[in-house]
Amino acid sequence: MFQPVHVLGFAGSLRKNSYNRAALQAALELLPEDMTMEIFDLLAIPVYNEDIETEGFPETVREFKARIAAADALFIVTPEYNYSLPGVLKNALDWASRPPGQSPLFGKPVAIMGASTGYFGTARAQYHLRQVCVILNMYPLNNPEVFIPFAQAKFDQNGRLTDERTRDSIRNLLLSLRDWTRTLREKNESLPGC
Repeated sequence: MFQPVHVLGFAGSLRKNSYNRAALQAALELLPEDMTMEIFDLLAIPVYNEDIETEGFPETVREFKARIAAADALFIVTPEYNYSLPGVLKNALDWASRPPGQSPLFGKPVAIMGASTGYFGTARAQYHLRQVCVILNMYPLNNPEVFIPFAQAKFDQNGRLTDERTRDSIRNLLLSLRDWTRTLREKNESLPGC
């Protein structure tokens, strides 16, 4: 019998009523029975500064890193700002990557999605985030890709995702992340010395 997959989810938006936060909530609702997810709010993570790191990691950063380490996989929901990922998301990943060689992001499976009011549904931001995953040695799921365009027509006034096609896409992304995480876990367990 398979061990449940525990996921840490976070959104790269600080706005309380953002479509990306709402999409993350939808993912929480759509979890398969053999997955769990906790959500981390990036709001309290300070701007990265090596002087601060030298004095000691802030409590919120230590908590974020501990939650990443405890998770089997990550679920990142990103808006798109100026054709790329938002600074708040990049900042959080920069903190989590420190110090070099001791990052809990190393080898972590990750699923990515995003929502926007435009036509491309955060495609460019997601591709830039995938580039960041390379240097952090994270393992992003390649398929399916979930881009949520014209988000204003897919969420109700309470922030609930009402578009069934999008709900199905998120459900499939979660199932694929579960399977991807288990595949990587099995490969790691079969390596000599593990």
